[in-house]
Amino acid sequence: MTPGLLISAPSSGSGKTTLMLGLLRALRDRGLMVQPLKSGPDYIDPAFHTAASGQASRNLDSWAMSPAMIAGLADAPGADLVLAEGSMGLFDGVAKPGEAGTGASADVAALMGWPVVLVIDVSGQAQTAGAIARGLAGFRAGVTIAGVVLNRVASPRHEALVRVGMAEAGVIVFGALPKQASIAVPERHLGLVQAEEHPALEALITQAAALVRERLDLEALLAAAAAHPAQTTRTTRVRPPGQRIALARDAAFSFVYPHLLDGWRKAGAEILPFSPLADQPPDPSADTCWLPGGYPELHAGALAAADSFRTGLRAFADTRPVHGECGGYMAMGAALIDKDGTRHRMAGLLGLVTSYASRKMHLGYRQATLLTPIPGHAEASRLRGHEFHYSTIIDQPDPALALVTDATGASVPETGSYRLHPGGGRSTGTYFHLIAEAS
Repeated sequence: MTPGLLISAPSSGSGKTTLMLGLLRALRDRGLMVQPLKSGPDYIDPAFHTAASGQASRNLDSWAMSPAMIAGLADAPGADLVLAEGSMGLFDGVAKPGEAGTGASADVAALMGWPVVLVIDVSGQAQTAGAIARGLAGFRAGVTIAGVVLNRVASPRHEALVRVGMAEAGVIVFGALPKQASIAVPERHLGLVQAEEHPALEALITQAAALVRERLDLEALLAAAAAHPAQTTRTTRVRPPGQRIALARDAAFSFVYPHLLDGWRKAGAEILPFSPLADQPPDPSADTCWLPGGYPELHAGALAAADSFRTGLRAFADTRPVHGECGGYMAMGAALIDKDGTRHRMAGLLGLVTSYASRKMHLGYRQATLLTPIPGHAEASRLRGHEFHYSTIIDQPDPALALVTDATGASVPETGSYRLHPGGGRSTGTYFHLIAEAS
């Protein structure tokens, strides 16, 4: 296996993504091929990874994926290094394990044998940071802390004090980064702004890489990389929803897990992108249409005015299956009400009406047992996915698509819905984004 490292932290907001982007570009500039990965169900970070490294990033998820799938997706033949970015804090996950763990980044590190590089935000502390690092290092057997990168260091004196604490804790320091707001990645309500929306993405990555080269011991960091995965089979097999898949793909519909697209192609399916925002209908030669999640609420007016898209989608759905996830599901409904209370007409394949006028966060892993088929998955299939949105269902007159529970087994009211059409077509939608079929 290619040697690897997991970039993690004690908590969100510590600077993992900035360090990850700087490392990917700095190592690429040295002529190394680095395979980026993301632990957890995040859509945004992999696109930033890809921009920084020149290699397509993909997600690993220990709650939703089997060990064999994680091992298969982590395999990187030809790469010099695998660099995975964690999510939240190193050991943060759900209470009830799923396919290979709780969803914690530490699960993936333990499974793949990747040492962990901790990013510690040392603002407001000094020697105490050593105690935090030492505590994390001893928390779980099978997880190795290679060392730390200090972030948001205020001054040389501050750095020296923190290094004293790390030395007392017996923790290696790979380097220290000063607080530098100009390379902070902007955020919006569902997380980071998408890579293609960032007005100065290349400048941000270049600046982060320069800081990494100047402030980190890259040789020591590379020497710490390792891999000794648990003995398990490897697979990346994914069931495609059709042979020719019309895939909505633009600023409103961009949330598709890279491993799904790769899996569809490896299974022999052809993907035919189209843009609802450009008023394009799905390709009439396709046998399935897939509407991913994204930010339809930011483009509700444009979608409401996209008559060719709506007419073409309705004609397609009369005879063939159409499936939507989260934002795509909302766009298939009767209407979307934006944060200002304005009602926008949607495609009308389902009776769903959703609203952002009264925001409420819905977040977490989902397991669904299908009550009716969706493209690629038969009735009674058990699917694992993730839900993250702020919209509220105002009306859902169609039958429930699935029995849905959260990671604890508690019932979730967002069941998805479906409708059969006169020509034999089937419209289905879920609020959760599919990650994998449960084993």
